[in-house]
Amino acid sequence: MPPHVDVVVVFRAASKRTPLSKEQTRKDAAKTQRQYTVLIDTLTRAGLKAVGRRGENQDQLLVLVACPSDLLVRLVYCERYSDYLYGLPMSKLPSAEADLDSAPLSSADRVRLVHAYITSTPQDGGLGIITGCKEWDRVQSVMALHNHEFNDQWIRLWTRHRIASVELEKVRDQFGDSIALYFFFLTAYTRALIFPSVLGVLYYFFGTPYSVVYSTLLFIWSVVFVEWWRLQERILSVRWHTRGSFRVEKRRADFVPGFPWWRKEARKMTSIPVILLFASVLSVIHTGVFILEAFVTQLYNGPGYRIVAFTPTLLFSALVPQLLEMYKSSARRYTDWENHAHQSSHAKSFSIKVFTLSAINAYLGLALSAFVYVPFGERVMSLVQYSLFSSPQGRAAAIFDKLNINLNDTFKFKLGVKGPITQADAGKTTAQSLFEADTVRARLKLNPSRLQEQMFAFLVTNQVLDNLREIGLPFVMRAIGSFRAGKGFRNGSGKGIMKKKRVAFDDEPAGQIHDDARTRQEREFLETVRSEASLPDYDTFDDYSEMVTQFGYVALWSTIWPLAPLMSLLNNYIEARSDAFKIAVHVRRPIPVRTDTIGPWLESLSFLAWLSSVTNSALVYMFRTPFNGLVAENASLPEDHVNAAIKELLLSAFLVALLASHVYFVLRAVVSRTLELAIWRGSKEMKEADRVEREIKEKYLAQCPTTPLQGPLDTRQPVAVADDNDWASFWATDEGLEEIRKSDKDA
Repeated sequence: MPPHVDVVVVFRAASKRTPLSKEQTRKDAAKTQRQYTVLIDTLTRAGLKAVGRRGENQDQLLVLVACPSDLLVRLVYCERYSDYLYGLPMSKLPSAEADLDSAPLSSADRVRLVHAYITSTPQDGGLGIITGCKEWDRVQSVMALHNHEFNDQWIRLWTRHRIASVELEKVRDQFGDSIALYFFFLTAYTRALIFPSVLGVLYYFFGTPYSVVYSTLLFIWSVVFVEWWRLQERILSVRWHTRGSFRVEKRRADFVPGFPWWRKEARKMTSIPVILLFASVLSVIHTGVFILEAFVTQLYNGPGYRIVAFTPTLLFSALVPQLLEMYKSSARRYTDWENHAHQSSHAKSFSIKVFTLSAINAYLGLALSAFVYVPFGERVMSLVQYSLFSSPQGRAAAIFDKLNINLNDTFKFKLGVKGPITQADAGKTTAQSLFEADTVRARLKLNPSRLQEQMFAFLVTNQVLDNLREIGLPFVMRAIGSFRAGKGFRNGSGKGIMKKKRVAFDDEPAGQIHDDARTRQEREFLETVRSEASLPDYDTFDDYSEMVTQFGYVALWSTIWPLAPLMSLLNNYIEARSDAFKIAVHVRRPIPVRTDTIGPWLESLSFLAWLSSVTNSALVYMFRTPFNGLVAENASLPEDHVNAAIKELLLSAFLVALLASHVYFVLRAVVSRTLELAIWRGSKEMKEADRVEREIKEKYLAQCPTTPLQGPLDTRQPVAVADDNDWASFWATDEGLEEIRKSDKDA
């Protein structure tokens, strides 16, 4: 068996600045030596076992840390005592006789306690070894090591069998509450998709497009799922003893105490203009690309029209990812500036900021197609034609005329005329030759199935590519990185290398025979540690964002394409297994975190459920049979009548959507109350929460100096009352009966 290691401190042994002069190199080496010595001394003085080994290269050191049993017992007791003070549900209340045997400690809890002890601030009882702070600028990260035996069994079991709640409990024991909660959510959401999937298949093959019944049932499903998951979180938090875990959360190292609340709120408000600015720029890019792709490229008939058709995609790929990355960096800086006390509130603020723009990027294209292209595509096409070469105010026609002449002169290209260009044809190549001028033919180029094609691209093509990117791309990148480093191609599993020249290791004892079993085991273990240290960290943000975005596609837009829930269901079956494979192979072992909720993603789900009431009602009203093609039917009428019909349609759709949004709040209240009575009231989790609260109060009262009453008070026995001689005459004189007799005599 290899030595037991709880966490690994990744230490950078060289400065980031290169190249350095000899004097700078000596100073840097001295600073590195001092900080490394302080690091080892801090860890060992705190009762931990720590030893350094070289990393992947000479610029990296790996400090292996293990926690002895006696120190671990103290950490467990301190946490249970803190949980007791703040009212968290516990399977056993803390006592002076508490030990590890009374409540078995999972691997995740052990890693979490040791990691928190090392990285917490001294004010919270930690060692203060914090990544990124000035005092520990050479500490790159504090990571945990994978249990490869568990990972292999996990992947093998999930790829061959269905995911059971028992297996999810094992995931929690290995990776902690946050990872287990993500897989619980993913599993619950996937199972919840069965109902809309069956419903969607039935309506796709046997129902009518934009069905009122289907849209209504889909809207109700989205509300029920969100409210059901809200209760499920509460049940899991009681079962896992994490309800209210935010009350015992450690403070962030960057938190500045004594910060006025109003200043923090003011800093939060300052990010709103930045969000609006980036959202406006993103909307402009989306709208421009939409017009270019849906109308301009369809009208273009000039040279290289097949290549020009890819222009919108190239523009989108060149602009949008860079804009989102720029915004993400700005959001991270603003969130740091807000001075959050805890990591949970920091992550919540950052997630809301980032998901705001991600949602716009995901849904704006569909919104433009649904509310602009489909109902008013012919009018927009006419406006685009007019602006290209018919507008008396614009110069587009002259520009394209000149461009057309130059193209013909250069490439001997003639539009609309077979054979080489002659002198007689020279005047025929105008802007109308580059773009479709005929209104009727231009209308025929509109794509009536554009919405369905977009939904297929988002929910099938993109998700397949994302899964391939998550699973296959890390193998390729690691192989390339290993090859560039001159180490040959790794097998990608982080367990070794396929073929490598045998060299001596600095950490091996001199003269040791390499075939010695212990030395070979240590060498293999250290190679595994070095391989895992080169992996990236894992964060649930991207996975939650992907699932919540998918929920938005299903809840908001599957009225357009009823097969959307089925495609999401099939994808999620693969997603759960690909995420498990990613965590086990492609990233470092996640540091366990105590949590009782999925955080801001629940609020995002609630918002999308509300938004689904708006979009579904508007889509059904605009595209259901009686109103479908309203603009086309009035096309022969005067312009004023057509505009009036459009305004009436939009106003009516807006009012219907407004009414539906109010229906959402009523439905949510009814569903929430009904589910709470049906699921939470009387459940064993509710009884467990009440039991823990009662035990805490009883233990507190037992420690009070006064003795509480034992058993119920017997009202038949007289109770002695202390004498009050100063007011004895007051208590001895009763005037009640005398007053009653007087009233009788008066009557």
